[in-house]
Amino acid sequence: MKKFALLLVAMAFLLGFAANSEAAESYDLSFWTFQDLHRAFYEDAVVTWNERNPDRPINLVTEVYGYDDNHNKLLIALQAGQGAPDMVDIEISRFANYLRGTTPGLVPLNDVIEDELQYAVKARFDNYAKDGLYYGIDFHVGATIMYYNTDIIGPAEIDIDSIETWDDFVEAGKIVLEKTGKPMIAYETTEHWSIYPMMNQQGSDIFGSDGSVTLDNDVNTKTLEFMLENVHSGVAIKCPGGFMHSEEWYAFMNGGNVASILMPAWYLGRFTDYMPDLHGKIALGALPIFNPGDKKSAGMGGTGTAVTVQAKDVDLVKDFLAFAKMDREQNIKMWSILGFDPLRWDVWDDPAMKEPNKFTDYFGDGVFDLLYTIKDEFNPMNITEYYPLGITLLQKTVMVNALEMESMTPAEALTMAADELRMQ
Repeated sequence: MKKFALLLVAMAFLLGFAANSEAAESYDLSFWTFQDLHRAFYEDAVVTWNERNPDRPINLVTEVYGYDDNHNKLLIALQAGQGAPDMVDIEISRFANYLRGTTPGLVPLNDVIEDELQYAVKARFDNYAKDGLYYGIDFHVGATIMYYNTDIIGPAEIDIDSIETWDDFVEAGKIVLEKTGKPMIAYETTEHWSIYPMMNQQGSDIFGSDGSVTLDNDVNTKTLEFMLENVHSGVAIKCPGGFMHSEEWYAFMNGGNVASILMPAWYLGRFTDYMPDLHGKIALGALPIFNPGDKKSAGMGGTGTAVTVQAKDVDLVKDFLAFAKMDREQNIKMWSILGFDPLRWDVWDDPAMKEPNKFTDYFGDGVFDLLYTIKDEFNPMNITEYYPLGITLLQKTVMVNALEMESMTPAEALTMAADELRMQ
């Protein structure tokens, strides 16, 4: 009888072990991205997820492609109905390509993110939405801020806290130019990171909220004219290399040749990685404004991570994505691992955001003291199915013709690009 009882216990143990083994079998979650740093973030997130969810473990299988390959392969796979990954990174200027038609190949995420939206900068979610449904979650807010070189601003005796308007900025720039011989600011001429934040902070965009083309409106025209006037006066210069990710630009800025730039907060990492000689010399500030009521920042750039309809376990992939990017502790890691300004503003004043890392070492521990003051200073962007073309035209037609080559007036360059958009 004892032997029989022992046999039953042993069988029960083995059955329980088998059941637990089956329940704990890892799900191979396929993920495509065009940025290796994003892979590192998700690999860290998987470790924490598996610790918290032993009954739903994940094995992340990542493929890192070039920018164009990532987006082209995804479009082909979604159109073919097979071959797409469970989860994928889609850069903001390409995202609209995947929301065309009545049945997008991406899964709505409302049910896994809406409870946390009250703690996040909602405008950043609207960039990946259609008909009230959210299809992507970003890595950061991309708050555009001013970066001031104190080695230039200091000797010119400029108090950056007193610069409230762009007129104030220009007047300060004239003093900087007179006392140091150096320009106050540099503008991109083949990209959009200089002009687009200034357009957006005024409530303007490439498209209106109704989808109409507004690229050539008065606000955008006056903004581009303002930039051109500053170049002609010497207050501004054209960015060496044309854009602020070129080797020529990094060397120029690192050499202490310009007093300031405006770029999103994710550009902090470009300073730490490519401009070591400016360590401890960069002060941060909010954007000056053109008119009363303008916003003091603009959320720029971004990558929306999405779940495809081809995912084998849609609910698991959605839950993991929401955890990785919406969980409070994960948002702190957005900063500590990637150097990004996280989507959740409720962590911006957390003491953890001041803990030492390469960014606090370079810029000091007050980065999020500034960002917290501008957490409500964002206008949404109006992203339509033609947004990818609109960004390209702004970069390569408007900025090149009006600012780089000066072969057209700002109004002419904007109108030509706008007319091309209207023909689509």
